[in-house]
Amino acid sequence: MTQDQTTDPGTTPAERAPWRPSRTVAVVLAGGTGTRLGLGIPKQLLKIAGKPIIEHTLAVFEAAPEIDEIIVLMATGHVAEAQKIVDKAGFRKVTKVIEGGDTRNATTRVALDAVGEGDCNILFHDAVRPLLSGRIVRECVNALWTYAAVDVAIPSADTIVQVDENDCITDIPVRATLRRGQTPQAFRSGTIREAYRRAEGDPNFAATDDCGVVLRYLPETPIKVIDGSDENIKVTHPVDVHLADKLFQLAAAKVPRLTDHRAYSEEVSGRTIVVFGGSYGIGHDLTELARSYGAQVFPFSRSSTGTHVERPEDVEAALRTAFEATGRIDHVVVTAGILEKGALAEMDQETIDRVLQVNFVGPVTVARQALPYLQQTKGQLLLYTSSSYTRGRADYALYSATKAALVNLTQALADEWAESGVRVNIINPERTATPMRTKAFGAEPEHTLLAAETVAQSSLDVLISDLTGQVIDVRRPPGEAPVAVAVPTQTDRSASAAPVG
Repeated sequence: MTQDQTTDPGTTPAERAPWRPSRTVAVVLAGGTGTRLGLGIPKQLLKIAGKPIIEHTLAVFEAAPEIDEIIVLMATGHVAEAQKIVDKAGFRKVTKVIEGGDTRNATTRVALDAVGEGDCNILFHDAVRPLLSGRIVRECVNALWTYAAVDVAIPSADTIVQVDENDCITDIPVRATLRRGQTPQAFRSGTIREAYRRAEGDPNFAATDDCGVVLRYLPETPIKVIDGSDENIKVTHPVDVHLADKLFQLAAAKVPRLTDHRAYSEEVSGRTIVVFGGSYGIGHDLTELARSYGAQVFPFSRSSTGTHVERPEDVEAALRTAFEATGRIDHVVVTAGILEKGALAEMDQETIDRVLQVNFVGPVTVARQALPYLQQTKGQLLLYTSSSYTRGRADYALYSATKAALVNLTQALADEWAESGVRVNIINPERTATPMRTKAFGAEPEHTLLAAETVAQSSLDVLISDLTGQVIDVRRPPGEAPVAVAVPTQTDRSASAAPVG
């Protein structure tokens, strides 16, 4: 158990006897039924960002060095499903997956029995708060060296009003003293046990909040409040599902990079990567970058190999070439795309068909053909979208529409392929210096464009990550030097260029 025993010198210890816990246990409360979401399954089993919500939550505690053990209190009738998630994810710290009680206080008692006797730290956390940060876990555990009870809360941005039975305001508390409670709530085991022991003698006892039990029945015990975060939301209502998914997307944009060339070589060397659209732009730069780290990369495009991504026979031939040469395919990347400007009403049918075929049918075709290969390696399919996917742009409506469709395709396939261990992600770069963009928009100020090399680097980081179902935004860092734009002159370059923002 790794814990920082430093404390704030201005605090007052809740107990003068030295606290020496034997371990720190995270109790994940997963008893919700999803009623308010209108689901047929418990909300903690709903998938967000390619994984069940509870899996995201458990992963936080699994990765936290301060946590020694995890116990899951699952909704009645769904223990087997939760256990399957634990087993598949390989969570080593999870020691029990058991049914919770009929009420919150009954569930806490079940948890205390499961923890067993002996002095330990206990953290209670809502399973449907999947965006919990390691920082909050660490600060909760550290605070228990000084305090016997710890809560997590954030300031209220809204004015809070108190009303009567007629919904008329009776009081407006001072907002500066108010906080919005979150979880985890952390306790020294003896403190929470004693609070519940005293509560058993109260016929009116009904708990929805464990810190509230301590406050009511052990009023002499200080409860330390540490800062939560706005991202640590509880998925309760339908809108929360969309908010959580978007927050995961924003978090995914910060894909950690490895430290040096050697680290990348250790990760990438020996992998086989197939790049459709690998002749120019992002596809070309990704090919060169991955090769520099020892990957075996097979680039295909209309101009260099005569490969049309919308033709199943071309795609299958390309994949077969890579597989026969190396015996595996770890990653399939599709940067191929075309951008034709002009009003939709004035566009001829041939152009419309070409845009739809290359930009959407192509990735669908690649996905279908690549799946059997990626299943063998538990690999990843990587697609590319554009910032226009969130709002269609005039004069390139079809391009915007197909890029939005690819985002939806990514999220759907990540869900469909999760059981096979195949990951699917999509890169969303801002305006990037590529041949396709130059062809469509002409010369632009260099300092306003993202370098294709930067997108290639982010693409490689995503390929070696565990992400799935994510839209990864790639933005030009503030102060980045102007990019050097080298534009090939081949007339066939548009079908193998990278997307624009």
